[in-house]
Amino acid sequence: MKLSDFVSKDAIIAELAATSRDDAINELVDAIIATDVVARSLRDQLIKQILAREKKGSTGFGKGVAVPHVKHEKIKHMSACIGVSQQGVDFNALDKEPVYSVVLLLSPQDKPDEHLQAMETIFSALQKDTFRKFLRQSTTRDAVWDLIEEMDAQQIQG
Repeated sequence: MKLSDFVSKDAIIAELAATSRDDAINELVDAIIATDVVARSLRDQLIKQILAREKKGSTGFGKGVAVPHVKHEKIKHMSACIGVSQQGVDFNALDKEPVYSVVLLLSPQDKPDEHLQAMETIFSALQKDTFRKFLRQSTTRDAVWDLIEEMDAQQIQG
């Protein structure tokens, strides 16, 4: 599975306005809804479910990245969006540092294997220092997308 299989280019936010976790999640959910991948009527449910997941344990796993995620019965196709913050977001990350890159993953409830594959693909990319560095430095949607395509190409070759 490649990042481009589920990351929506049109939902990439190269300059997140949010400085708090809750605002970042709102901003990312709105971005993915704007692509018509997810119904607007699910907005409040998704945000509530994502925040409930965050209360169980932060998805800010350190090194400046967070991967909030949720499975929902009304999500038909796995979809992700990416937000990049220049100022950093207080995500209550495990290392207590600000988060600069957020990948929000929405998955169908009835496809747990796909969800795990997507999470593995995301974490594989985010564990690479160079990917995190270039993602954080990306200031346009196209720059983020180019980085995703580059990561996908490396995965195919690797």
